[in-house]
Amino acid sequence: MEEQQKKKVGFNIIKNDPTEGHGGFGAGVLTLDNISPVIIDVEAGEAEVDIGAMHARSAVERGIKFLTSKEEVPNAKPYWLVWVTIEVGPNGPLYAGVTACEMTVDRSIRRGYKSLPEHVNKMDKSLKRHIMVEHMDDKSKKILADYLQNHDAGMWERSAEQLKQDLTVE
Repeated sequence: MEEQQKKKVGFNIIKNDPTEGHGGFGAGVLTLDNISPVIIDVEAGEAEVDIGAMHARSAVERGIKFLTSKEEVPNAKPYWLVWVTIEVGPNGPLYAGVTACEMTVDRSIRRGYKSLPEHVNKMDKSLKRHIMVEHMDDKSKKILADYLQNHDAGMWERSAEQLKQDLTVE
């Protein structure tokens, strides 16, 4: 039997402005079309887009009951959910908003830790073009920086200096 290959998913590519052509209701509204959730598996040193995370249904989150206290899941694996918002600047697409949320999972007991309000607030901050990654550990910063650069070096170059500085590991 052939192993099924994992389907590669990329970032949500920028679509036409949903409010284009009219200045009425909805003009200036933030759209979810340009945001993608990136899951970082800290131990494995990997990052990938998992669109299921938009509704708390990523591969990492499925089948897990999340608790609101880290202490209740002492042997959990660390993960980061990173909300990446892309926009088109004057010179082309760039990473405009990047915010990271902590998450831990212990598959053996089907329990994990995450703060749903934090995940929602960080998604909102990313949509509003904030960069909030300074609280990540160095290994995770490097994984994310490498992932974003490898995905599209031009987008990385066009992105804000704050993103590059906050993801720089000494």
